[in-house]
Amino acid sequence: MNPIDTILQEQKILIIDGALGTELERKGYDIKDTLWSAKYLIHNPLAISEVHRDYLDAGADCITTASYQASFEGFMKRGMSETEAKALIQSAVKIAIDTRDTFWAEEGNRENRPKPLVAASVGPYGAFLADGSEFRGNYGLSEQELIKFHRKRMHALIEAKPDILACETIPCLIEAQAYVNLLQEFPKTYAWISFCAKDGQHINSGERIVDCAAWLDKHKQIAAIGINCTAPQYIESLIQEIRSVSHKPIIVYPNGGAHYDGISKTWSSEAKTSSYGTMARLWYEKGATIIGGCCQTTPMDIKQIEQWVRG
Repeated sequence: MNPIDTILQEQKILIIDGALGTELERKGYDIKDTLWSAKYLIHNPLAISEVHRDYLDAGADCITTASYQASFEGFMKRGMSETEAKALIQSAVKIAIDTRDTFWAEEGNRENRPKPLVAASVGPYGAFLADGSEFRGNYGLSEQELIKFHRKRMHALIEAKPDILACETIPCLIEAQAYVNLLQEFPKTYAWISFCAKDGQHINSGERIVDCAAWLDKHKQIAAIGINCTAPQYIESLIQEIRSVSHKPIIVYPNGGAHYDGISKTWSSEAKTSSYGTMARLWYEKGATIIGGCCQTTPMDIKQIEQWVRG
């Protein structure tokens, strides 16, 4: 059964976690690397587990693995074998599952909430390029080329048994279509699809979000459609656009509103202008039922959502 539907039958909102990479950075870890947060799968898995636990303690119903920028190609460029690369990709799921299960084993953490999900992040091709391409648009690859790139990693992640896949920060419809076609090879697997948008109507490629949502709406394995790593001021409009053509749950987890420089791998500044909990409540009123945060959001932001969802 679709794990998102299961939780949304129990409560009005499924709360997902916030940033992983920038949260590691906030804790003092250096993420200026082509592997970004995935480098800590190699160097310090405990640091990743600590961030997962922070979000669970803050009230998240779903934590997302540190596999966004993890790929066979990326790890093998570091001199690792294909077998070693696969083990690292799958370790991202294992770290999240172990952290979730340890949290859930504590009786006090099971009150007034569902058992949290583990979503395996399947970042876009642009994440492998590590040059900010996902924030600019299409990469000029065909659907078959994108399928070939994503297939092995998706298979490895599914083999590690997450609850759901998070196909996220997608800049163009052709990449979403590649994910959907790949999912048909794994008929029991569900995924959410979330695009990165440049304004209130268009994803980063310039395509209309309404057209993307309409295409995705008819595919059963897509558990939710939405937006991530996008400035908060565009979210309300984007929700309305998706809602106009889709009956699927809408997922939103915007960033803090700053600009990302893919070359220096830095964010311009922190740009949130109001309470994250207040903004999230408005997104819920507009139709979003899965809400969390992306880059520059923190466990405190997720706690603000939890306080009015379960408060």
